[in-house]
Amino acid sequence: MEKLPEIRNYTFNFGPQHPAAHGVLRLILEVDGETILRADPHVGLLHRATEKLAESKPYNQSIGYMDRLDYVSMMCNEHGYVLAIEKLLGIEAPVRAQYIRVMFDEITRILNHLLWLGAHGLDVGAMSMFLYCFREREELLDCYEAVCGTRMHATYYRPGGVYRDLPAKMPLYKASRWHTDKEVAELNENRQGSLLDFIWDFTERFPKRVDEYETLLTDNRIWKQRTVDIGVVSPERAIALGFTGPMLRGSGVEWDLRKKQPYEVYDKLDFAIPIGKTGDCYDRYLVRVEEMRQSNHIIRQCIEWLRNNPGPVILGNNKVAPPKRVDMKEDMESLIHHFKLATEGYCLPVGEAYAAIEHPKGEFGVYLVSDGANKPYRLKIRAAGFAHLASLGELVHGHMLADVVTILSSLDIVFGEIDR
Repeated sequence: MEKLPEIRNYTFNFGPQHPAAHGVLRLILEVDGETILRADPHVGLLHRATEKLAESKPYNQSIGYMDRLDYVSMMCNEHGYVLAIEKLLGIEAPVRAQYIRVMFDEITRILNHLLWLGAHGLDVGAMSMFLYCFREREELLDCYEAVCGTRMHATYYRPGGVYRDLPAKMPLYKASRWHTDKEVAELNENRQGSLLDFIWDFTERFPKRVDEYETLLTDNRIWKQRTVDIGVVSPERAIALGFTGPMLRGSGVEWDLRKKQPYEVYDKLDFAIPIGKTGDCYDRYLVRVEEMRQSNHIIRQCIEWLRNNPGPVILGNNKVAPPKRVDMKEDMESLIHHFKLATEGYCLPVGEAYAAIEHPKGEFGVYLVSDGANKPYRLKIRAAGFAHLASLGELVHGHMLADVVTILSSLDIVFGEIDR
């Protein structure tokens, strides 16, 4: 009698060296043929002890650490941390600084969603999306560079405002052996004015760019076959799992901290909250694409206000905010203030505060406990992606192996904030 073939489940690693792992995710998959029975995400491979390190440094010296959490949503991370400090200090940034913060939060949201869309497209098999998205990212990263000198880790938000006002002139390209004079003139065409003029020019062109993304994907038959009804989460389950941001709104729950718990000047701005219907990968894609359009609309409102309302961008209280560099070089008292802030910082009153913002990935919160010293007694970061990744086992159950990549990519996870 012929022996029957042995059929058994297989358990294997997905990552951490995997092009679709979105960082250093080690996923233990149990499969029956091509069907996923179980997925166990292992975190901690990128653990940098951010929270513990912040407890050993004066408050100001940890702002730069926040950029490195979700390293594609840099200024938004800073915003949550700075708001928690301001809440404990009982201070508020000048209105102009609040508008600048909101404008850069939305620039960061677009930056985040562009990278997500490009990477998500690559994961599902749409190669050209990555090139399209990075075309626009380049211009927005130039805006980062114009205000703080760096294209990623900005350290631009400070307790009491922002580091400095918006530059009156955009940096220009120069002729080199890679670019002819004619090419340089074309590159500099929209850089002749201020940073606000440059961003305004971007917002004029961006909606058509989003139309191009949608032309490539939204009604694409293959894209819909790979994303529609894949990784469905009901509204009730999304709430129970602790989803926030586009993951929650994709399931049809209209929750956005910018509307429900407004901070800075969001209550003065006009924008809509896009929500999905079925809570699948396709809805999460549609929500993020519409969020880019809404962010573009918010940025334009901020530019209009900022053009008409000059003013201070940081508090004049030199116990918290450093004095101007010019004053520091001429005035002894300013030099002392600067020295004290740079070496030992400032002490926060005893107490605790939680500040949360609507991060591109969801609710990013910072819980700060002060014992009256010049550094936190305890710092706890509420990372949006952690709850999303924790649900992965439930989301992929019963799906095919190829769908794991699609579902994982639709979560929009970055391991800097998950592992912390």
